[in-house]
Amino acid sequence: MAAVMLLCMFSLFFVQPDITYILAFLLSLAVCCGDRFLESDRLFGTICVFFCAAGFMIPTLALFFPAAGYGLFRRRVYFPAAAFIIVFCILTLRVLPVFLFCLELFAFLISFLLAVETREQEHLEKALRQTQDDSTERDLLLTEKNRSIQEKQDYEIYTATLQERNRIAREIHDNVGHLLSRSILLVGAMKAVSHEQALAPTLDSLDSTLNSAMNSIRSSVHDLRDEAVNLDEALSSLTREFTFCPVDYLYDAGRDIPRNVKYSFISITKEALSNIIRHSNATKASVTVREHPALYQLCIEDNGTRILQNEGGMGLSNMRDRAEKLGGSLHIFTENGFRILITVPKRRPDNETDTD
Repeated sequence: MAAVMLLCMFSLFFVQPDITYILAFLLSLAVCCGDRFLESDRLFGTICVFFCAAGFMIPTLALFFPAAGYGLFRRRVYFPAAAFIIVFCILTLRVLPVFLFCLELFAFLISFLLAVETREQEHLEKALRQTQDDSTERDLLLTEKNRSIQEKQDYEIYTATLQERNRIAREIHDNVGHLLSRSILLVGAMKAVSHEQALAPTLDSLDSTLNSAMNSIRSSVHDLRDEAVNLDEALSSLTREFTFCPVDYLYDAGRDIPRNVKYSFISITKEALSNIIRHSNATKASVTVREHPALYQLCIEDNGTRILQNEGGMGLSNMRDRAEKLGGSLHIFTENGFRILITVPKRRPDNETDTD
């Protein structure tokens, strides 16, 4: 557009720049700005028609018709563009010097060629932006898919690890544990029937060693089983087996939850679901587990309208005791149903809670 405007400005060598010339320049500049900022082809075409019609009252405007024609060519609004050329020829054919007349026609040609080039450039830029957007979208989709695959793989590894721990615990209990139990019984029998005083210390030492080994095996088996508890799977299994009413289950916590918290949440959930069956006419319920930076939360609620809350009941009392043993608290809400909210603070490695 600047090149076309510069060609139009060559008319200064042939025309005396007066107030009319300056006005024509400013009006043409306004039309060019309209081409830059107006998105509606119809509105811009209407402005150009008025600009063209004004040329009959201010003939000097015809010197800047090529600049306005550039916008029409770029937008492919050819009818007003042809009107510009026709009006220009009518107004200037016998008024302007031949060289200036040809220069203005050349400006029309340049504006048309530049408009074609601009359209192609805009098309390429649009295609490039579309390609970049598609590429960005594909990258985001691939990143999300990779993250999902990684999470699934991590969960499968975690589940396989827990299953292997359970298998090892069963093997130790069923094989080594039974062999040790048999050995302890045999040593006890030998101690009962043996009358030789020289063997008594040896048998006592052997009995003590076998009992110590049995205690160690039991402790190891319990530790393996405790670490193999998957809170998400355990609670999900409880909600699936609950047939009294539909249960919405949401687990929004990590995997490294202390085992005492896991067992407490499982026991509390069992008791709460049992209370729904016995004391509520709910048509739906929900179980939600959330992990926050400083605490764990378990929320069990239903929409029952018949609520028999007994503060002295063993169920709620046991839930409260379990929460308090973990340094947490239990809150009961009875608006629009019945809700139990258990909050348990996390503990630091030195067994101090974050709220201590």
